[in-house]
Order: sequence, then structure tokens, then C-alpha cells
Amino acid sequence: MELVTVGSVAFDAIETPFGKSDKIVGGAGTYISIASSFFKKKSGIVSVVGGDFPKDFLAMLDMRGIDQQGLQIKEDEKSFFWSGKYHNDMNTRDTLVTELNVLEKFDPVLPDEYKNPEFLMLGNLAPDVQLKVIEQCERKPQIIAMDTMNFWMDIAMDDLKKVLKKVDVLTINDEEARQLSGEYSLVKAAQKILRMGPEFLVIKKGEHGALLFNNENEVFFAPALPLEEVFDPTGAGDSFAGGFIGHLASTKDISFENMKRAVIVGSAMASFCVEQFGTERLQSVTQEDFDERVREFVNLTQFDISLV
Repeated sequence: MELVTVGSVAFDAIETPFGKSDKIVGGAGTYISIASSFFKKKSGIVSVVGGDFPKDFLAMLDMRGIDQQGLQIKEDEKSFFWSGKYHNDMNTRDTLVTELNVLEKFDPVLPDEYKNPEFLMLGNLAPDVQLKVIEQCERKPQIIAMDTMNFWMDIAMDDLKKVLKKVDVLTINDEEARQLSGEYSLVKAAQKILRMGPEFLVIKKGEHGALLFNNENEVFFAPALPLEEVFDPTGAGDSFAGGFIGHLASTKDISFENMKRAVIVGSAMASFCVEQFGTERLQSVTQEDFDERVREFVNLTQFDISLV
């Protein structure tokens, strides 16, 4: 398997200033896999769901080339469920309900076909779970990318640092970068985090874009696309990660120049994600949609200037 994604496949219930959803399918693994499938037509997912998870959604994943040998189905248990309410600024939210259910004792098992992936994407899970996945790989993937969050920094920092030593790319938001590094300046934060192990660091800044750093002091900034309406930011960061790793896996080019392109691709996928609740918009993106969205990013950043 060229690309393997490990992450939650779950249910969400979301309320934003623009409306609310009933229980819908979400989860980091879900968003990453759907976004990456636009670029990589064959990938595998490692996760766990309960018997309550809709079979038609799994069929949709299969149609998108997302192999499910690594998806455990616990028929007598319930899937992970999260409910949250976003504030008016759409950048902050309150968690209303968290039910771990099958995720509480999730023990990832890589099928034989998944043990030599070229690209491995570790969604936001407990660091010890991420480490178990890495240890099951029979050889080092070309790229191991991971996401994490401040919750794991609070309760599992030692395990998190162990994982960081084994990954190539870390994607986190600006608040998490500051907490992980203890630095307010994102440049200083990046320098400190890169010394922990990763070769590349992506710092996501939501509506303010994303920064890409490497351990050779190169920096790239991609703006976020100004959108008329943002209905649901849930999954935007994971959609970014899916577009990012999907582009790398499809091009097999891990140079800094291509990482820049991957950041733009990830930003484009994130911009689609927020336009509707859940994964609905991601599932309907066409090649024409994507090409036009990337052109918008190019037009947003391209300019001529004469220096005197």
C-alpha cells in the first residue's frame, strides 16, 4: 500500500452560527482519507468503528479506492462520538459531548499489505497508538507525517516526544506549536520543534493560512483563501493533511519545492471542507473545482513589483 492513514472514523454533531447538523460521519481518519483519495486512487485506512457505523459510508470509501482491511468493526459496540459548538469567530469551540466508545481501547493492527507503506499519515491519536503503528512497519516509509494536539501535550508529552523522533513531517496549529515549544514567536517555535526530530513542520493558522518550515531554515507561507461563507470548520485541518500527503504520495517528490505545492493543495482541500457540514463538500469536489481553486490561490499570491 503506497499510502496508509491512521486516524479516527467517528460521528460528529456540530453547531455553528450558520446552522447545526444531526449526527454525521467525521473523524480525522475520515477527512484525511477522503481528501487524499482525490490525488491517490489507492490507499488504506487503519481505524475502528462500532456496529452502528453506516455501511453505505464504508461503501463510498471503497468506491474512492480507500481499502478497509485495517478498519476494525466492533459489531457489539458504539463508534466514537463528538459534539461541539463553535463561537461566532469560528476559531474557538466548546466541546459538548465526547464518547470514546470503541476508540478507548483501540489497538491498531496493520494488515500485511500495509506494513511497507511509502507514505504514512498518522492522524491525531494518542502518541502511544501512533508509535505502535510505526513499530509495525517493516521498513521506514519515505515519509511519516503526523498530527497531534494540545491534549496530548498536557497528558502524554514524553510519549509524544518519542514519536516526534521518528516522523518526518509534523502538522499542528499555532497554539499547539507555542505550547509544544514554549516559544511565542512561531519562527523560534519552529526551530525548537524541528530539533525534536521532524525534518518538516507545518503550522496551520486557520483563516490566516499556513507556514512550512524545514531544518535548513527555509520557510514558506501560504495564505488562506478568503471565502464568502464558512459553514463548518470541523475537519479543515485533517482535510489539509489529506491534501498535503495525497499530493506527496501521488508525485513521490519530497523536495521542499514540492512540499510548498503540497501546502497549497492542502489549503485548497481545507477550503472546500468548510463550505458544508461534515465530509459532504469533499466528496463532491471535481477536477474542475480543484483546478479553479488552485488558480485562485495563485492569483492571491502572485504579483509584480519594481525595486528601486
